[in-house]
Amino acid sequence: MIAPDKPARLINALPFAASFLLLPLVWYSAVHGGWIMVLIPIVTWNTYTALDSILGLNLENADPETPDSHLFWYKLITWVWVPVQIVMVFSMVAYVSHATHLTLLEKFGLFFGVGVLTGTLGINYSHELMHQKNRYERALGDLLLAMVLYSHFRSEHLLVHHRHVGTPRDAVTARYNENFHLFFLRVLVESLVSALRAEKAQLARKGLSASHISNPFWKYLALQGAMLAVAFALGGGLGVGLFLFQAAIAVWQLEMVNYVEHYGLTRKYLGDGKYEHVLPRHSWNAAHKGSNWLLINLQRHSDHHYKPNRRFPLLQNYTEDAAPQLPHGYPIMTTAALIPPLFRRMMNPRVRRWRAMYYPEITDWTPYNRHKTPMPR
Repeated sequence: MIAPDKPARLINALPFAASFLLLPLVWYSAVHGGWIMVLIPIVTWNTYTALDSILGLNLENADPETPDSHLFWYKLITWVWVPVQIVMVFSMVAYVSHATHLTLLEKFGLFFGVGVLTGTLGINYSHELMHQKNRYERALGDLLLAMVLYSHFRSEHLLVHHRHVGTPRDAVTARYNENFHLFFLRVLVESLVSALRAEKAQLARKGLSASHISNPFWKYLALQGAMLAVAFALGGGLGVGLFLFQAAIAVWQLEMVNYVEHYGLTRKYLGDGKYEHVLPRHSWNAAHKGSNWLLINLQRHSDHHYKPNRRFPLLQNYTEDAAPQLPHGYPIMTTAALIPPLFRRMMNPRVRRWRAMYYPEITDWTPYNRHKTPMPR
């Protein structure tokens, strides 16, 4: 537990750093090849699910007024991950591209595991960093996103998702009954388009054109191009192919989480193009201790939308009377999302109970179930 009157100790932060122990498994798999490499995604997903079963829920809350200066060890975890991931990915590109003891299938199998780590951990850490106010941390977040060729996620997330979550204006709010696989294909296009439009609108308010050098998309392109150039220099065409594959897996992991976080939850339409304010009820939460260690409290998602700049150790847990709860942590829920009938069986009754609890006055939910359908006036 974090005490607001004194700095947090290293031992308090260590459970959130346990994911670093997954990195030696990547090198072990690359050196030995064979079936061992399947351990990377299996251990990443299942170890923390097992911990959830053993450790149960964490319902305690740190004091949200804890000074930022008292959170050094927690911040250090997110800072250190950036150079560690850079070394891990590009050392793998250099080694695996030229490894004669690995078949082509084994090489791509290994980079599936690398993508699981850069998606589950890297993008999640970038999410924490992009929400901070100082440029140093935002720059670190940009590096992590460039490594999975999804730099526009920062613009989309900060300028679109947080403003329009739970409305048809937000591409990554999954609609009731929406199939994850179709959601994924839709979001790949719509999130990029919405990010471009949001940055264009930002520049227009300053009297600048979308092509102005201050448009962050120029930086995004430069960073992503640099990453691809390094991959080519280290591994040639195969190195680029492996790098692209891990990026695709990482983005797939991200969008599975996005799908689960707000599935079926919508903000009430008030008329005249306006919606109610974002409330804790508009995000699914999971208090499972193990998976929150892995995901640095991302599952306390309602509080993240309430206080986007709040650092992960201070995110608050909400009880069921204030915010809807998932039956399992994200590792199980994202796996279930890959099987749409199973996911609907798990979640649709919960969405219906949520609707009855918070919006009993709404009798026709049809407009809210459709993507990009205007709310009734």
